[in-house]
Amino acid sequence: MASSSGQNGIQLLLAAEQEAQHIVNAARTAKQARLKQAKEEAEKDIAEFRAQMEAEFQRKVAESSGDSGANVKRLEQETDAKIQHLKSEASRISQDVVQMLLRHVTTVKN
Repeated sequence: MASSSGQNGIQLLLAAEQEAQHIVNAARTAKQARLKQAKEEAEKDIAEFRAQMEAEFQRKVAESSGDSGANVKRLEQETDAKIQHLKSEASRISQDVVQMLLRHVTTVKN
């Protein structure tokens, strides 16, 4: 009977070990599934963030390129106006400058 009781104890230990192994395997599988799910969620969040940043970047590029076109046009207009002003001033006083130069060149000093 003692051997039968010992045999039962061994069987109980083997059964308990197998049950523990099943519990460990189930926990390992659940952990792997949760890690996979967390990775997928993180990738989704990263993709959303990347899309948001890209949209903001494109918006800023569109704003700055639109502004630069307007700035270039404004600067061209200002430059043309200044050039016209300088030309008109030069033509207005060119006769006086020519007369002054001729007077200084033709005047002889001892």
